[in-house]
Amino acid sequence: MEQAAIAALVMVVAIVIMLALGFPIGLAIGAGAAAGIMVILPFEQAMMTAAKRTFTGANSFSLLAIPFFVLAGNIMNNGGIAKRLIGCAKIIAHKLPGALAQTNIVANMLFGAISGSGVAAASAMGGILGPMEEEEGYSKEYSAAVNIASGPTGMMIPPSNIMIVYSTVAGSVSIAALFMAGYIPGILWGVGCMIVAGVMAKKRGYVSKEKYNARLILKTLWQGIPSLLLIVIVIGGILGGVFTATEGSAIAVVYSLLLSFIYRSIKVKDLPKILLASVKTTAVVEFLVCVSAIMSWVMSFAKIPQMISDAMLGISNSPIIILLIMNVILLLVGTFMDPTPAVLIFTPIFLPIVQSFGMHPVHFGLMMVMNLCVGTLTPPVGAILFAGCRIANVKIQQVIKPLLPYFGVVVVALLFVTFVPFLSMIIPNLLGLTKYAGSMFFVGLG
Repeated sequence: MEQAAIAALVMVVAIVIMLALGFPIGLAIGAGAAAGIMVILPFEQAMMTAAKRTFTGANSFSLLAIPFFVLAGNIMNNGGIAKRLIGCAKIIAHKLPGALAQTNIVANMLFGAISGSGVAAASAMGGILGPMEEEEGYSKEYSAAVNIASGPTGMMIPPSNIMIVYSTVAGSVSIAALFMAGYIPGILWGVGCMIVAGVMAKKRGYVSKEKYNARLILKTLWQGIPSLLLIVIVIGGILGGVFTATEGSAIAVVYSLLLSFIYRSIKVKDLPKILLASVKTTAVVEFLVCVSAIMSWVMSFAKIPQMISDAMLGISNSPIIILLIMNVILLLVGTFMDPTPAVLIFTPIFLPIVQSFGMHPVHFGLMMVMNLCVGTLTPPVGAILFAGCRIANVKIQQVIKPLLPYFGVVVVALLFVTFVPFLSMIIPNLLGLTKYAGSMFFVGLG
C-alpha cells in the first residue's frame, strides 16, 4: 500500500511540475504516469507496461469515429455548408430581437448537430456572421459574446466527439443513447443563450433590417435541405441500426465531401490542407486518450478512485451534496483543462460514486460534458473563448463582461440537467436505448 501511495504521489507531483513549466498536458500526463509506474515496476517492465496501456487505450472501434467527425467538420467549414445552415437559421430567428445574434446561436446548434465541434462551429459562424452583425450596428463585444456562449452547444447536440470519448472510458455505455441524451440539454443551453441575447438586443436597440417573404423562405430552405439531411442520415442511421456511430462518421465525411463538390466550394487541391488540419486535431485527442490509459493504470493500482469515493461519501451521503461538490470540481477543472483529458481522468473516479446512488451513466455523462463545456468559455485554456475572440478580432477582456449573463443562464441549465434526469433520459428511454427505471423528476429518488 505504501508503494502505491508513493507511485500516486510521484505521478501527481510530476504532472503538476511539468504543467507549471509549460509542458503540453498530454506530455505531462504521459511522463508523469510513466514516472509513477517506475516506482512500482523495474524500468524495462515499467516501459513495457506503459507501451501496452498506450495501445490498449487507443484500441477502440468507437474512437475511430473521432477523426471522421473532425474531418467532416473541417470539410463543412470550407465547403459552403456552413453558409447554407446560416440561411436556415435566419429563417428560424429573423423575427426575434437581435435577429443576427439569434441566427448565430441557432446556426451554432445546427452546425454542432453535424460536426460535433464547438470550436469549429464558433469559428465558422463567427467568421460569416460577425461582419454582417457589424454592418447592422452590433458591437463587436456583443457579437463575440453571443458566438462564444453558444459555441459549446456543438459539443452536446449529437454527434459529439467528447461523448464518444466518455463512452469509451465509462465502459458499456451506448454512444447512441449518449447522443440522444444530448439533445434536450444542448437545446436548453441554446435557448438560454437566445433569451439573454434577446434581452440585451432590446436594451441596445438591435433590430433586423432584413425582410423575408414566402418565396425567399422557401428558396433558402430548399438550398439548406441537403445540408440538413446530413443530420437525418447520420443520426437516423445510427438509431435505426443501419450503421454504427463510427460508420456514421465515415458516411458524414463522404456526404459532406459530395455536397462541397456539388456546391463547387472545395477543389481537389484543397483536400491536403483539410486532411492535415484534421490529422493534427485527431492526433491531439488520440494522444491524450493513450497517455490517460497509462495514468488510469497507476490510479487503479494506487486505489485513488476508491480513496476519493470514500472521502466524498465521508462528507455526506446526500446525492444532492455529492453532485454539487462534483459540479464545483468539474467547473474548476474545466477552467484549466481541456474536456478530453478531464473526461479521461475524472470518469473513473466519479462514475462509481454516482452509480452507488442510482444515477444512470448516460445522465452522468451529460452532466460531466456540460460542466466541462463551460470551461471552454473561460480562461486560461478556453478553446472556444480564444477562437471566438480571434475570429471577432477582440480582446478577451472585452468579452468577459458581456459573457457573464450567459454564464448565469448556463449554470442554471446545468443544475436542471444535474438534478432532473428527465432532461437527459427521456429521449433514450422512449427510443429503447436505455432502461432507466428511477425517478425522472429528481436524481436519487425512485
